[in-house]
Amino acid sequence: MSPSRQATVDAFERHLRAERGRSPHTVRAYLGDLRDFFAHVDGAAAEGAPADAAPPEPTPLRDVRLADLREWLGVLASGGAARSTLARRSASLRTFFGWAVRAGHVDTDPSLRLVAPKRHRTLPPVLAKDDAVGLLDVAAVAADDDDPMHLRNRAVLELLYATGVRVGELTGLDVDDVDVEVDVIRVIGKGDKERRVPFGRPAREAIDAWLQRGRPRLAMPGSGPALFLGRRGGRMDPRQVRTLVHDMLAHVPDAPDLGPHGLRHSAATHLLEGGADLRMVQELLGHASLSTTQIYTHVSIERLRTSYAQAHPRA
Repeated sequence: MSPSRQATVDAFERHLRAERGRSPHTVRAYLGDLRDFFAHVDGAAAEGAPADAAPPEPTPLRDVRLADLREWLGVLASGGAARSTLARRSASLRTFFGWAVRAGHVDTDPSLRLVAPKRHRTLPPVLAKDDAVGLLDVAAVAADDDDPMHLRNRAVLELLYATGVRVGELTGLDVDDVDVEVDVIRVIGKGDKERRVPFGRPAREAIDAWLQRGRPRLAMPGSGPALFLGRRGGRMDPRQVRTLVHDMLAHVPDAPDLGPHGLRHSAATHLLEGGADLRMVQELLGHASLSTTQIYTHVSIERLRTSYAQAHPRA
């Protein structure tokens, strides 16, 4: 990219991180989408030029039109991009050009009339309640040997299922974020928003065992305040948690192979099936919009339909 365009993209990146509080993953995705879009626009401008001609200047932001945005998405769709991918890339363009107008880089927003395809609201896979109990029983039995790693694994799984937190939120927890007096954890979620999430007695017992008999045996001078540690004393990372969940579920007969997000889905679904209020579940999960939480009502209804079809003689 030209220096001027790069400077604009850098300013947009700072906006995403500092003002919007977007996660590093989201920032990388938005910037990657922008680079792909600019490469498409500049490539289209270069088509038809003589082979020996000097490369054309990058297309100025002020010259980008709605047709350019639609053309890029059309190329992606023709290449087999999923609806969710097209929706995400449309969101990247709208976020960027909306910011560019406010920052004075362009006079008009070409993305205002950009319509993205609606995502398919697929039902997330979840564990049956018996499978969730089986998973936690497997972890509890393994922890009976008092091995610090097994104590940690039990506490991780109990807390994931009890609270429905995201895996990144879990690994970001510090010891002081856990209040065992009132059975609540302090979570820093998306957009650096803080929320407090309760957990139950089994999770408290697992956390107590980990803090008293497990963590002290793994902690090193450089461990810092991290709640969950790896074998070498560093903060446990999301990849380790994913491996743990997959490995432990393999010991539960007929259970689906899910990752940590599957436990989050399962916790939300089981809460709603148990009569929890939708807005309470929204608050626990840290969803900005209630519509995001409502997908779990679809899961519960789908299970209800399945049970009805199996049990009712006139189904």
